[in-house]
Amino acid sequence: MTSFQRKTGLGKGLSALLDDTDVVHPNKNINGSLEQTAQIGSISHVNINSIETNPYQPRTEFDQVALNELSESIKIQGLIQPITVRKQGDKFQLISGERRLRASKLAGLTEIPAYIRSVDDQQMLEMALIENIQRENLNAIEVALSFQMMIDECRLKPEQLGERVGKNRTTVSNYLRLLKLPPVIQVAIRDGKISMGHARALISVEEQEKQLYIHQEILAKGLSVRKVEELVRSINHVQVKPKNQPVGTSFQYQKLQTDLATKFATKVKLKVKENGKGAIEIPFVSNDDLNRILELLDW
Repeated sequence: MTSFQRKTGLGKGLSALLDDTDVVHPNKNINGSLEQTAQIGSISHVNINSIETNPYQPRTEFDQVALNELSESIKIQGLIQPITVRKQGDKFQLISGERRLRASKLAGLTEIPAYIRSVDDQQMLEMALIENIQRENLNAIEVALSFQMMIDECRLKPEQLGERVGKNRTTVSNYLRLLKLPPVIQVAIRDGKISMGHARALISVEEQEKQLYIHQEILAKGLSVRKVEELVRSINHVQVKPKNQPVGTSFQYQKLQTDLATKFATKVKLKVKENGKGAIEIPFVSNDDLNRILELLDW
């Protein structure tokens, strides 16, 4: 049986969860059954078909091209980094390493090197989350869902969760707030259409209608994070309309009014009635000023 020296540098949270005192190391005997042994640091080879996926896996999507590349590497070099599993009856349940497991199946392996550990559901959830955050670069929504799962399943407070994953409370809270964004925006974050920087700006906007508007602006105009932050500031500073003010002064109309005023370098009034009809007033102070505005209108 091959001996394996644990590498350091996995992070305080993960290394604490991977305490060797909780390891169960089975060796395979001649007829393929499993025996318990007190050996520390050994790796056992497990039948790949006896491994069930991790129900707490934070990652929901895997890059097929990257999986194929890893599979080809495994065919040539073998699987260098063992997966981690726990015993569940006659089966094993994956704790961490689903990408390696999938690639090994693609490579046609029948057995896979694995650490076999004795952990409960809470430890398993924490190990899966921390291992993925530290090694897999989850997208922001997957991280947020994982944090929420730990809070719900492990009954942790945000500050306790932050200690486990090595992030401050503000960072944890910002991730959790992503789950309050409209579903279409969450999908855009998950699919990489907007960045975490865009998302941080969006979560500072309270009204869902405004969030959706800014989201569309990002996609339509390819706005940078800085531009989105400026747009958010301008929208958040729009005053709430008085009760007797016409419906046409909603934030979209106010932004349009501001844009027109900037274009024509004069105060523009946009009046919209409840039936959708309205008028645009562009005042001028002289004939020259009128001609300037007409030129801008390409008249």
